[in-house]
Amino acid sequence: MKDYEESIRNYILKNIPQVLKSPVGFIKYPFIDPGSVYDGNVWDWDTYWSVYGLLNLMDSYESTDMQEQIIRHAKGNIYNFLDHQLEDGYIPMMIEVGKWQEPYLNMKHKEGVLMNMHKPFLCNQICLISDYMADYKWIKSGIDKLEKYFQCYYKNYYFENCGLFVWCDDIMIGMDNDPASFGRPKFSTANIFLNSFMVTELRAMAKILNVFESDCLKAADYLAKADQLIESIQKECWDKRDKFFYSADVAIKTRKFDWFHEGLGVFWNTLPIKVRVWSGFIPMWAGFATKEQAADMVKHIFDKDTFSSDYGITTLAKDEKMFDLSVTNNPSNWLGPVWLVANYVVFRGLLNYEYEKEAKILCERTLKLLGGDLEKTGSLHEYYNPFTGEPIMNGGFINWNILAINMVDELNGKAPMKVTK
Repeated sequence: MKDYEESIRNYILKNIPQVLKSPVGFIKYPFIDPGSVYDGNVWDWDTYWSVYGLLNLMDSYESTDMQEQIIRHAKGNIYNFLDHQLEDGYIPMMIEVGKWQEPYLNMKHKEGVLMNMHKPFLCNQICLISDYMADYKWIKSGIDKLEKYFQCYYKNYYFENCGLFVWCDDIMIGMDNDPASFGRPKFSTANIFLNSFMVTELRAMAKILNVFESDCLKAADYLAKADQLIESIQKECWDKRDKFFYSADVAIKTRKFDWFHEGLGVFWNTLPIKVRVWSGFIPMWAGFATKEQAADMVKHIFDKDTFSSDYGITTLAKDEKMFDLSVTNNPSNWLGPVWLVANYVVFRGLLNYEYEKEAKILCERTLKLLGGDLEKTGSLHEYYNPFTGEPIMNGGFINWNILAINMVDELNGKAPMKVTK
């Protein structure tokens, strides 16, 4: 595995310059793209994971030139998204220069089309950059915009009756065809992905505000909201029978007709969407799963009939009827293929709860996957067949494939990039 580690590290270091992009069109600041077919696009959670991996590699450069360039592009990710925030606080998930005069998602939003907005990784990325630099001053002027971003989330995507955030639809949700959201009615799914990452996003906002003493009261409010969200996730998404975190259907109400349903009405706020998706493990990465819940979920991670693969974890349990390995883009396929971001999130969750032996197994499987790909193709790909390790599509993909190096370094005792808890 040592040879694989070195080949992966060397390949990534060699190819980092190709994902550091200069301003173009209405993208005014330098930015980081994922590589491959996504060249020239600024994506929300993709840029977060790129920065997460790149900051871990900073000590690989003897010269400060590349370090400074990475920081400049990481800040640029944030500046670009804040630059395209609309009056109501909406920030698009993706910025792509094309035939339009502004981001396509912003155009549709202005037309009154209900759209998803920037996934909860904006403040998380700000904290990554600022903690590395030991400097938050660069973002102070953007705090009002960050507050409007959360206001937009709470106004348009938060359901008070269940205390959870809900996707508008299945467009650009990160896990494109997650069955818990894919093809379902608008505003019907409180996805465990969205809500788990939102916990750390709220805490990241509190951390940003706490840097500036005058905003400490506001910071406390964001921490309280994070705690409230955890309470709702535990109540609505944890399944005591299956020992798993599920997304939840929020389209629940008593539908009265004439004199029918005049008796006992629907008194539950959600129904579990019992599809086992890798995102059920995110509460371990975010750190709010209990020790007992983590112990139960570890069994799922290494169950050969469900998530376990010789190359990491499947993104959908193998015994789900939607399990599929089709070659597809837009939507990308999350119905079983191995994705490096899922491998890393689960890996880090294992270490968070002191399952070091299990984390080591997952790291070794990840190295075998990417190392084998490099041997055969000379490249890395976006996602992989969980049975053979063969790449499925999109060679030249960098992005969260960098996280394989984070795994190795963290097992060797290097502190992980900070996740706000």
